[in-house]
Amino acid sequence: MRFKEGDKVEFVWLGKLTQDVVTEIRENNHGISYQIEHGEKGETILITRKGLIAPAQVLKVPQFVADWISHCKQKGYDLFLSMDYEDSDMSYEMYNWLTFSDENQEIFARAWLDGYEVEKEPLYYVKFVDANNGNKCYLNVRSDGCKSLNNSVQNDIFKTQFTEAEIKEMDERYWQFAVPVRDLKGEDNE
Repeated sequence: MRFKEGDKVEFVWLGKLTQDVVTEIRENNHGISYQIEHGEKGETILITRKGLIAPAQVLKVPQFVADWISHCKQKGYDLFLSMDYEDSDMSYEMYNWLTFSDENQEIFARAWLDGYEVEKEPLYYVKFVDANNGNKCYLNVRSDGCKSLNNSVQNDIFKTQFTEAEIKEMDERYWQFAVPVRDLKGEDNE
């Protein structure tokens, strides 16, 4: 694997697996060396590509999985009990996710044992089209719950970006008008 400046890398230094950042890349007739500033004193180390490995990626799980892990650890459950489908505390969403595939059970076990990050939930605009004139308008919700439609997705007073759960909580029918935020990038109305 080829690394670039700023990449986190792992390497064995003085018998310990260490993690630091590549600060410079040096190429010569013998190959590529990576400069790494290491330790509190910032000593410079040169290591060949063979001596470096990319750190393992942190496992990402949905928010409801993170909530369930936290809940189970607070209750003092072990890994086995946390995956018990008969547990009356387990949400339907968590039960479905765990039983959907063996892979999800493995992801859960790894997250439980090795740690995890919460996946960032995708955000959506709720985009309507005015039947009278064909103009696009977007759902805006004020902090007090007041809803309005606006021809812009940018608004300092109203919330305009929502998660799937937030949209369905407002009105299940709004979900059919949801448009991922990334899909509207570059449109004139943003």
